[in-house]
Amino acid sequence: MTLSITQFDVCIRGAGIVGRSLALMLASQGLRVALVNLHASANAGQGHSDVRAYSLNVAAKQLLTDLRCWPEGVACTPILKMHIEGDQGGNLEFSAAQQGVDALNWMVDVPALENNLAQAIGFQPLIQELNETVSAPLTVICEGRASQTRAELGVAFDVKHYAQHALACRIRTQSPHSQIARQWFQNAHGPEILAFLPIGGELSHEWAVVWSLTPARAQALQNASADAFSLQLQDASLGIAGAVELISERAVWPLQLAKADRWTGAMPGSGTGKQAASFALAGDAAHAMHPLAGQGLNVGLGDVATLARVLQAKEFWRPLSDTKLLRRYERARQAEVLAMGCVTNGLQTLFAEPSVPVQKLRNWGMSAFNQLTPLKKWMAGEAMKSSSQT
Repeated sequence: MTLSITQFDVCIRGAGIVGRSLALMLASQGLRVALVNLHASANAGQGHSDVRAYSLNVAAKQLLTDLRCWPEGVACTPILKMHIEGDQGGNLEFSAAQQGVDALNWMVDVPALENNLAQAIGFQPLIQELNETVSAPLTVICEGRASQTRAELGVAFDVKHYAQHALACRIRTQSPHSQIARQWFQNAHGPEILAFLPIGGELSHEWAVVWSLTPARAQALQNASADAFSLQLQDASLGIAGAVELISERAVWPLQLAKADRWTGAMPGSGTGKQAASFALAGDAAHAMHPLAGQGLNVGLGDVATLARVLQAKEFWRPLSDTKLLRRYERARQAEVLAMGCVTNGLQTLFAEPSVPVQKLRNWGMSAFNQLTPLKKWMAGEAMKSSSQT
């Protein structure tokens, strides 16, 4: 049974995967943590959990394994190959065998991961789950892109809106996925990016789909009948896995590139006769990017690892509210987040260009890069170990 805690070292606002992982990391260091979910009742029953799946790299896997929360069995599917096709015949392929590793990454079922995190928190007496905010020397904001707390603190969130929405669902195909992730860049209906991501275990026929489309087309496909939608997917995927069957609802949301202008600072009113208090942003409250590279949660868990490391390594005389201490976290994370944002934005912009000469050039570049084995191996290795140094 969780003991009642009256004083906290850290208050985490937001009880998603990033917030729960951070709570467990900090509690393992002996810190008393309040985990606050102000929207628990509002989020209940939204029904989107069954369409989400995340691509996690080796750094994220290690973090969650250390927390004893890594999903097992069919909830975790190792990816052995990734095949990418351009809109004018370009192609690119990465393989675990070429990298000399067991898997390029792992597709993880969201409900299974969330359940593991919830169970672990239930056994951690230094974490108390609350539905209202409490005072603490450090408040970490993990509320997502639409964070109300970030807005109340006056932190600017610089947003670039893409002319695309993401449509996510789950499907079953005639042929098994064979642990191969597939992605298509297409232009038949405007710039589109379609990803088929293997789920359900090594022998499964099921995939998580993320399809980046114009807002109007995303809405039309969301409203189409299941049979009509399945035929559209089968056509867009070039029939690579045979007949397609929709097995979930369809969720749609707008895509954007975003970054908070500052990730740390003093809480308003602190230090004037009151106990000093500061804040830090983590996860989607600090940054958001296009899903085409599948790095969103990896970057968020990189925030978790870095913030926990910075707090654990602090000088004994520094309080958790020390803004100079927290800026170490901010500096350490901003470089990687900026680099990943530039990569995803650059690829999205390149493949959104309708010019025929540009189309031919980018597809030629994709195929040429596929032949440069040493460079390709280095690039894949960098993506796989992203955040591992934190």
